[in-house]
Amino acid sequence: MKTLKIGTVSIAGPLVLGPMAGVTDTVYRQLCKEQGCHLLYTEMVSAKAILYKNKNTQPLLSASDMEQPLALQLFGSEPDIMAEIASQIENGPYDIIDVNMGCPVPKIVHNNEGSALMKNPHLVGEIIGAMTKKCKKPVTLKIRKGFSEDTVNAVEIAKIAEANGAAAIAVHGRTREQYYSGKADWTIIKAVKNAVKIPVIGNGDITGPENAKQMLDQTGCDAIMIGRAARGNPWIFRRIGCYLETGKLLPAPSVSEVTDMILRHTKMLIDFKGEYTGLREMRTHICFYVAGMRHANDIRRKINTIESYQELEDLFREVP
Repeated sequence: MKTLKIGTVSIAGPLVLGPMAGVTDTVYRQLCKEQGCHLLYTEMVSAKAILYKNKNTQPLLSASDMEQPLALQLFGSEPDIMAEIASQIENGPYDIIDVNMGCPVPKIVHNNEGSALMKNPHLVGEIIGAMTKKCKKPVTLKIRKGFSEDTVNAVEIAKIAEANGAAAIAVHGRTREQYYSGKADWTIIKAVKNAVKIPVIGNGDITGPENAKQMLDQTGCDAIMIGRAARGNPWIFRRIGCYLETGKLLPAPSVSEVTDMILRHTKMLIDFKGEYTGLREMRTHICFYVAGMRHANDIRRKINTIESYQELEDLFREVP
């Protein structure tokens, strides 16, 4: 697969794990890396929370040596704070500093952060410009098609970001008003790719090997970012990578493979966060892992009462 360059960072291929709150912690990133993901993103982290030394940010900032290349995703709206925090953390285990300009969640948007920044292209330029002046590592951003269908401005934002030193841009083909409903518009990804010289990462509606190739072919984008389809499915990177290289469709993982991955993921999360927190956070992951399995509803019900790893292992060893 073709090597991708983002600033000074070399990435071995086009497969990118999208940042997802409550999903893409260091443990899950390691599992996706093992399955062939080429670039990982952290969960988004508040620049102000880092500035004020909020203890809840520490797990979000944790990373292992095996995760490189890794992008740390910040969110915020004040150029000086974003630049200062980027310069503070760039000596950490991160290769790229990314800015979230796509999050549609109301509490983020109402604070003029995330996708709300797309309503203020001038501020976008100020944020990226301040960060690239103060930060030696590549600065990138993730945006949407626009805030609404009446204000589609991904191409304008991309040009402004590039002019202010951005090293790459990821584009989700939906507006903020769409959230994750409807269909992603891949034509906007192609339009951005045609408008800038920096690498463009396409995002939206990639669910498997065949439409991953379709996005690359239709948009000409340099890489593809997989978000929701990667939840409980680290194998998606292996399957897409194989298809892009050979045209061969690997089978979906067997029930035993899924079960073994759940138990391994749980052990790693317990080692990272302790049994009490690890088991509770795994409940969400497990709901995604077991989607489509014969006894999925029964498993989802039972995991909410499990209090130890041994109980979880006993449950899954019973799964046929």
